[in-house]
This record gives sequence, structure tokens and C-alpha cells, in this order.
Amino acid sequence: RNRFMSELIYLVRHAKAGSRSAWTGDDRPRPLTPEGWWQAGVLAERLAPLATGQLLSSPYLRCIQTLRPLADILHTDVTIDERLAEGIGIEGALDLLHTAPDGTVCSSHGDVIPDTIRAFERRGAIIDGKPAARHASMPPISVSPPR
Repeated sequence: RNRFMSELIYLVRHAKAGSRSAWTGDDRPRPLTPEGWWQAGVLAERLAPLATGQLLSSPYLRCIQTLRPLADILHTDVTIDERLAEGIGIEGALDLLHTAPDGTVCSSHGDVIPDTIRAFERRGAIIDGKPAARHASMPPISVSPPR
């Protein structure tokens, strides 16, 4: 399949979560900190007029919580997708983004987002916008087919 992803999609790194080193057990339920909830609220206000597609999230709680305020504003649900999870590689995320409707917001991790963008660039996509390393960063990523 040679189709490229939507013209405009928002790839969001989850908001600030509790310390990974202080967390014991499975990392999936590690929640946002109070600062992270604040970041998620600011992000929701910025994205609400732009989010016209789906809200897709890694199954990790911090990613879901990052999109929860936006989902509340839009009166919609956050759809959990394992392909946005941390540490499983980017092929699934690439497949997901190929079919995501315009205006989709995806909440994922600091390892998934940059690797996914680089993979689209290697495949000849033209990308406007670069991911930031900050938590709750959301550069719009515009992708066009190769010329």
C-alpha cells in the first residue's frame, strides 16, 4: 500500500507523569502528576478547535489521561490502540497513521513519536513540523506524498 497518512495529524507526547524510577511494578498504570494534568488541560484548550478526527492513545494510563480533558471538551472517547505503546517498535504506529482521518490526535511516548516521523521521512513523505522532547508537546505533523 502506497498511501500516506492524513494531511494533518497531531502527535502528542504524554504529559508529565510520576517518576519512572520511583514507580514499582508494571509501568502501564503510572499516572500523570498534578503538573501533567495541568499540561493536559492546556493541551486540550489548544487542540479543541483543531481535533476533527479521532483521539487515539497508547494503552499506558499517562497517555490516556493526557487526552482525557480534550475528550471531555469534544464529548467523545479516547480510543486505545496498542500500536502507539512504548517499546513495541514503529511498524504498528505507521500502519495506524496511514489510516487515521485528518485532524486525528495521537498520544504516545517519547520513543515512538520521533522514530515514527523519521520513518515517514525515509519513505519520502514531506513533513512540516518536528516533535519536541517536552512532555505534552504537540507539533502538528503535516505529511504529503513524495513529489
